[in-house]
Amino acid sequence: MASPIDEDERDDAVFKALANSTRRRILDMLRDEPRTTGEVCAAFARLDRTTVLQHIRVLERAELIGGHRVGRTRRLALAPLPIKRIHDRWIGEYTRAAVGLLADLENQSTDPA
Repeated sequence: MASPIDEDERDDAVFKALANSTRRRILDMLRDEPRTTGEVCAAFARLDRTTVLQHIRVLERAELIGGHRVGRTRRLALAPLPIKRIHDRWIGEYTRAAVGLLADLENQSTDPA
């Protein structure tokens, strides 16, 4: 089992990766279907290939994407488990808390004073 520090470091890597709009757009591309490295680079024509590859490496370190070789071509695919982990830990818990607060407010407004 991973220690809380390891989990925090993994979450930090995911948040860092998601903090950049180019990396989020790469993830959006890969959500639709796996793509080759060349296809991802071509989609960001205003950036040089080295810059796009650096973004891909950040996403790989955060375990948000994975790649495998098919001949000379490298195919990249979305790895959604880190996002699910973030959702389960942060978004899901905060959503439940917010729904509880809304229910309390509704109950207060319907209670006769």
